[in-house]
Amino acid sequence: MKIGVLTGGGDCPGLNPAIRAIVMRALEYGDELVGLRQGWQGLREELTTPLTLEAVEPIINQGGTILGSSRTDPTKDEESIAQCLATAKKLGLDVLIALGGEDTLGGAHAMCGRGLNCVGVPKTMDNDLSATDYTFGFDSAVSVAVDAADRLKDTARSHRRVMVLEVMGRHAGWVALHTGVNAGADYILIPEVPFDRSELVSHIKEIKGRGKEWGLVVVSEGVKRPEPGAEGEQHVRDEFGHEKLGGIGAYVAAVIEKDTKVDTRYVSLGHIMRGGSPSPFDRWLATRVGLKAVELAHEGKFDHMAALQGTDIVGVPLEAAVGELKTVPRELYEEVKLLFSQ
Repeated sequence: MKIGVLTGGGDCPGLNPAIRAIVMRALEYGDELVGLRQGWQGLREELTTPLTLEAVEPIINQGGTILGSSRTDPTKDEESIAQCLATAKKLGLDVLIALGGEDTLGGAHAMCGRGLNCVGVPKTMDNDLSATDYTFGFDSAVSVAVDAADRLKDTARSHRRVMVLEVMGRHAGWVALHTGVNAGADYILIPEVPFDRSELVSHIKEIKGRGKEWGLVVVSEGVKRPEPGAEGEQHVRDEFGHEKLGGIGAYVAAVIEKDTKVDTRYVSLGHIMRGGSPSPFDRWLATRVGLKAVELAHEGKFDHMAALQGTDIVGVPLEAAVGELKTVPRELYEEVKLLFSQ
């Protein structure tokens, strides 16, 4: 069997361990492998690289992806689809293993419908793919964010300030929620719950009133302002139509300082959360889903994805994974809200 491998969308810790596991498992089967560089762009433009044991053996602790990535949509038009199919035929691919999140795996699902055998490996630091309990990249991202939050608390106490930490999370607030709870934040803002300015301000005033002279607020980048943006405001979008986010942390900090008169600063972690060595949990999870993806390919279970359910790695239809985003349930947010409502 000849297997193509690509990594698409935003990079995150765990991609290299997953690539490593795919290659090692495939070599055990006697398969031939070809790496496609820069995500779906690599398939569209025939950008290839060898995937050998020597290339992947030492990368289990490395962040990023040795294959490179891009936010390329293989199904943006008929020409793009035709180019991808032609390259796959030219390379003699029996199956393509795509490592990515909603967009990358959505592309894999769509390409299956056009005759390209695909298997998915779930990757997203946002942890917003359905049909799997966790995705690799998430644990590493939260670990980075919690470390940053702990450091911000130190300086907040020293200077009697409120610190606002902006973390990644476009549609789902899993990173913000886990970061905030694990760091003991005073308030958490996530995209799933409308931003209530008066509630946030009242809470900051309450904690100051009981003698606490500093605070930590964690906000997901996807949180919307309670009032409309500036007239004519435009945002750069990628091929999937997603806005490039960032800046809500500055807005939240300005609101707190204006309404409470408490010195407030903000930090946006941004792409710092994407880099660095994967956590042990992410290395383990990435390895297991990588191994399973090759098994799915050999079982002929195309249009499926390797998923973590409980402690088992199972195959699930890609349609179930990308059909609807896994967002934070309101009841879960309310459950932990008592931790920052005192």
